Amino acid sequence: QVQLVESGGGLVQAGGSLRLSCAASGRTFSLNTMGWFRQAPGQEREFVAAISWSGGRTSYADSVKGRFTISRDNAKNTVYLQMNSLNPEDTAVYYCAAEKTPYVVDRRASEYDYWGQGTQVTVSS
Repeated sequence: QVQLVESGGGLVQAGGSLRLSCAASGRTFSLNTMGWFRQAPGQEREFVAAISWSGGRTSYADSVKGRFTISRDNAKNTVYLQMNSLNPEDTAVYYCAAEKTPYVVDRRASEYDYWGQGTQVTVSS
């Protein structure tokens, strides 16, 4: 019903930047909040950032505040994550997620309905 396709991951030096993209297709009219999560080997999937349908509300994990920016372009059904000042602790698989429930900007992975395949981000020291 909904497919999320991510791109933009890769290898970057500490202090560098990457911009992740997530394009949604299918029944996108049902989607509201979209978010980014990440998971490092042996770690639980953790919240990174989320954005409301209008873009008027955003939420960030404390670990990325001031460094990452989430945005979306509804005309393209795409959400972005601009990552600046990357450090090795940011190394993880980054997942795009979408939620059908309206009026929330959820930080809990269990609340999201659709997930992308993930894209690897590796930050070298």
